[in-house]
Amino acid sequence: MTHADWHLELDFSKKTIKGTGLYTLQHQGAPEVIFDVRHLQITGVKLVGQEQEAEYHLTEEEPFLGQGLHIALREDTRQVEIRFVTTPQSAALQWLEPGQTAGKTHPFLFTQSQAILARTWLPCQDSPSVRFTYTARVQVPAHLLPLMSADNPQEKGATGEYFFQMEQPIPSYLLSLAVGDLAFAPLGQRCGVYAEPATLEAAAYEFADTEKMLEAAEDLYGPYRWGRYDLLVLPPSFPFGGMENPKLTFCTPTIIAGDRSLTSLVAHELAHSWSGNLVTNATWNDFWMNEGFTVYFERRIMEALYGPAYAEMLHTLGYQDLQLTLEELRDKPQDTCLHLNLAGRDPDEGLTEIAYEKGNAFLRHLEKLVGRDRFDLFVNRYFSQFRFQSMDTAGFEQFLEKELINGDDTLRQQINAAGWIHAPGLPAGQLPPKAVLFEKVAQELEKWQHGTAAQDLATHGWSTHEWLYFLTNLPQGLTQAQLEELDQAFGFTASGNAEVQAEWLRHAILHRYEAAYPALEAFLVRVGRRKFLLPLYKALLQTPQGTAQAQAIYQKARPNYHAVATSTLDALLNR
Repeated sequence: MTHADWHLELDFSKKTIKGTGLYTLQHQGAPEVIFDVRHLQITGVKLVGQEQEAEYHLTEEEPFLGQGLHIALREDTRQVEIRFVTTPQSAALQWLEPGQTAGKTHPFLFTQSQAILARTWLPCQDSPSVRFTYTARVQVPAHLLPLMSADNPQEKGATGEYFFQMEQPIPSYLLSLAVGDLAFAPLGQRCGVYAEPATLEAAAYEFADTEKMLEAAEDLYGPYRWGRYDLLVLPPSFPFGGMENPKLTFCTPTIIAGDRSLTSLVAHELAHSWSGNLVTNATWNDFWMNEGFTVYFERRIMEALYGPAYAEMLHTLGYQDLQLTLEELRDKPQDTCLHLNLAGRDPDEGLTEIAYEKGNAFLRHLEKLVGRDRFDLFVNRYFSQFRFQSMDTAGFEQFLEKELINGDDTLRQQINAAGWIHAPGLPAGQLPPKAVLFEKVAQELEKWQHGTAAQDLATHGWSTHEWLYFLTNLPQGLTQAQLEELDQAFGFTASGNAEVQAEWLRHAILHRYEAAYPALEAFLVRVGRRKFLLPLYKALLQTPQGTAQAQAIYQKARPNYHAVATSTLDALLNR
């Protein structure tokens, strides 16, 4: 498929999308075309130019993959029409009741297509190697506003019908739709934010630097090729921090901290406009090429805006996360290679810190060896040469050999691309990042361990990152008195910063600090971000008492979670 024209009608009472897709095909006498579908009802298929219904069949359902929709073609067929209806099992869709939104008055719908869930809400060729343009005509209740990964309206119309167009070719995992009581605020000439009215003012304040981020990104790696860059703040059940849907990043409200301290996530999703959206991993085995480049690029943006010391804090926290992941995966060493083998597995299993932080460490290794100027030229050529194309790991290795190594045997050995990409763990001799600002945090932590009262520590002006470093490096075996002292001094249990609160709640579970249990339950019921849920539920499952607590909380919380989260948590909690 090279282009699709969709007509979508949303029914919030039935929680269904009824659709018709007109698909433009490129082929040379192919006897059939195959689309991916999963938990979709196909109500009819036609070859454009033919009156009668077309011949088609669905294969047996396979785990994760769903079914193949095989449509017989004529030699001259260039377009097919598919009619379909979503089902309650369409895992990309989350239909929210009014009580699950910020405004508590209107329902909400959002999609999450990555990695292979686009096939659950419309037929498509659901591979990152297939790119296409699209239009969509969407009918919603008149009091709601729909938005897509396309050119978007900035205010509601009278009829509830909207037209969307995406002129740049994208892969299916970047298809997105959100519908709710939404309003818009500009953040600059090319940037703006959508949110529920109750959230809009706080979101506009939090993301005020978005246009500066966009300019910094262009200074580094060339023109932004998508027109506008807008953000959409979703309800808290959104399972990720952000999703880089082109033109419209979806983001979690958990990054609205009130002090703009968590906006590196915006820089990350913006960086995907180059790495991932512009040059896309050809398969999910190559996921590191999307995320490793993006983490590296995100931190270059943050460095340009806030200085090297700030960026080094992000690298250091990321390296800590990488070490934890390497330890968690010690029994699955092949999953710590950059290039994965996900045959027969859900691609979501490759969504670990290996792709993000080991990928970033590899690119920093290249930068250190050849110098930043030469490395930036290499990355610029990469984004320019392969724009709007898919790239696999082997292709990247060829490009690296040709454009950077260029016959230099010494450099080839120093780079050790095979060791980074195809071998487990980290190559020997890697030094961890060293953040100067964290050395001061470590000094304060040491003072506290040697008897200085928590309230007397020099913590004024600490960013979220410094607090996270403090919390992640607390000693083992904290006493109840120590936990109470820290909580009274710094208000961790009641923190409005989701990153800080989640890390503190993990300590509360591990040390049975029961004063935080009501906040723990409220957090797990309210927030659906998988990054927070997994460590907290895993910590609870360490003891029989915690397991019972986890099961009771999950029973309440599960209706608030997206299928991306429940698919992992159901297995974890044996549901």
